[in-house]
Amino acid sequence: MKLSIVIVNYNVKFFLEQCLVSVFEASVGIDTEVWVVDNNSVDGSVTMVQEKFPQVKLIANNDNPGFSKANNQALRQTTGEYILLLNPDTLVEKDTFRKCIDFMENHPDCGGLGVKMINGEGRYLPESKRGFPSPEVSFYKISGLIHLFPKSKRIARYYLGHLNENETNEIEILPGAYLMIRKTVMDKIGLLDETFFMYGEDIDFSYRILLAGYKNYYLPSARIIHYKGESTKKGSMNYVYTFYNAMVIFAQKHLSQSNAKIFTFFIKIAIWLRASLAFIKRAVSNIIIPLLDFLLIYIGFLTIKNLWATFKADNINYYPAEYTYIVIPIYILIWLLCTFLYGGYRKPVKLGRIFKGLFAGTCALLIFYSLLDETQRYSRALILLGTMWAIVSVVGLRGILHLLNIKNYNFFPDKKKSYLIVGDKEETTRVANLFNSIGIDASFVGFVNNNNLVCDKHFIGNINQLVELIRFYKINEVIFCSKNLSTEEIISLMANLQGSNVEYKIAPHETQFIIGTNTIHSSEDLYTVSINTIATAENKRNKRIFDFASVALIILFSPILFWFQRDKKHFYSTCICVLLGKRSWVGYCRKDKENTLPTIKKGIFSPMDMSQHPSHVDEHHLNLLYARNYKVMTDFIILLRNITRIHNS
Repeated sequence: MKLSIVIVNYNVKFFLEQCLVSVFEASVGIDTEVWVVDNNSVDGSVTMVQEKFPQVKLIANNDNPGFSKANNQALRQTTGEYILLLNPDTLVEKDTFRKCIDFMENHPDCGGLGVKMINGEGRYLPESKRGFPSPEVSFYKISGLIHLFPKSKRIARYYLGHLNENETNEIEILPGAYLMIRKTVMDKIGLLDETFFMYGEDIDFSYRILLAGYKNYYLPSARIIHYKGESTKKGSMNYVYTFYNAMVIFAQKHLSQSNAKIFTFFIKIAIWLRASLAFIKRAVSNIIIPLLDFLLIYIGFLTIKNLWATFKADNINYYPAEYTYIVIPIYILIWLLCTFLYGGYRKPVKLGRIFKGLFAGTCALLIFYSLLDETQRYSRALILLGTMWAIVSVVGLRGILHLLNIKNYNFFPDKKKSYLIVGDKEETTRVANLFNSIGIDASFVGFVNNNNLVCDKHFIGNINQLVELIRFYKINEVIFCSKNLSTEEIISLMANLQGSNVEYKIAPHETQFIIGTNTIHSSEDLYTVSINTIATAENKRNKRIFDFASVALIILFSPILFWFQRDKKHFYSTCICVLLGKRSWVGYCRKDKENTLPTIKKGIFSPMDMSQHPSHVDEHHLNLLYARNYKVMTDFIILLRNITRIHNS
């Protein structure tokens, strides 16, 4: 056996599938075994591997033992002359393995080998080559100085910034996303250290290779796409603690006792500082807008109060001090509380939520005002004038943020993306149909031929014209069909298109998903048929509120509606069922036997009742669109169209 590949997977089924496709394409002509160790994924990864890749040697764990232990489970059984640790969120070129094996065979001193990694936007990932994380090197990285001097041999040593990313060089630390090692070297240094649960194990493994007298190399002529890239949730405190704690373990294992103590001391300070900064940042980001709203409304309300007092009684001090310092702040807090409850502070900003919140707050104030004793009522007019000012100030503040182009405060965030699909006629048509079935809200511009010539009117241009097509049509997104384009071609195209502010996605052959651009953690980067929008807590709540409110109205007008019913016998019992939450007005089409959609209440009606020609409709497709694009208005229209045939189905 020439090559053994070990992939540890955890809940990234779609990325794993594409990774395996590229692995087997790159393994042609090489005696290869592929191991997949699944750490108790719940996304169907194990079933996918069993059904689509029966040649894979699969280990399905019943828990998540961590990255090191999972790798070791397979490493103990590998038989290849060379062993590759590979992340599932990667895509390898067809000649990547061959280039790496040839290099190691020509360099007997090479114990471990890494390759050039780029992210889903075609950008080079600096962690492709790293230096030993000594206390000094780690300080430069933790402090951020590395970003100020990215080419410095000393300050940027963590990423070996002084070494050209396109030149083969000796390095110290190999990336765990793609780490190739000789079997004889691994037998000498041992398996991965299972003390590391996640992060740090690649640093420890690489360092042990060097201690054994071998060299680690960086080979830029072999390239892979690494979707995780720099966009992993590295700002989260969980990452900060886990990563830097791994550094402490490494220091205690490999550094002298005095250096390890110094290193640990600085690491703990770094964790504390990052935690403090993260907490302050979250607190400020959450409170700054409500605080500005409060101040703007309060200042405006005081001005209105003084003007009204002068107009009404010719006395600016007409209202007592408690009205200024107690009552007005209470008014404002009620407005802001109602705005919060209606989602007015959720991002991205939605003006409708703000109007609803302020209106509900005003209603609450007026009701409360009417219940007060005459001696405690100050002015209903001030409440109404204050409401008008609250609307102006709150919306005005967001208008300023919109003009400043502050993220999540754009009044028009739903601008459609424009996309191109690159491939042959058959495959581009399949991918376009996949987009349509998913219901992606984007403007399709056209197909681009993967060859140099435009074959027919099906295409708007060829691959050599891609740059011009992107510029001319103002394209936001390019989708590559992997059936027609090799990984090497895709990587080269992405590299050539850098700086064009275009996102890239890859449509694997014979799959029902599209993946890209830079991170595996963002739902925006994964288009699949498995959609569950209706399963969100907000949509479930809205659906229940609609059912309850509509039943109340139907019962209120039942003396009239009852006589128009085709099935009067079950009219009231059906309404009671919906009122009690046993049924919903709208559910899935009942003939659809697929169980891939989120669970909801059984419906009196279904999306089928909205169709003009129900016998010609794909029921699963209707259910899919209903689940993905759920809106209360859809339920309202279906109920309205069928208001005369309420029955207990």
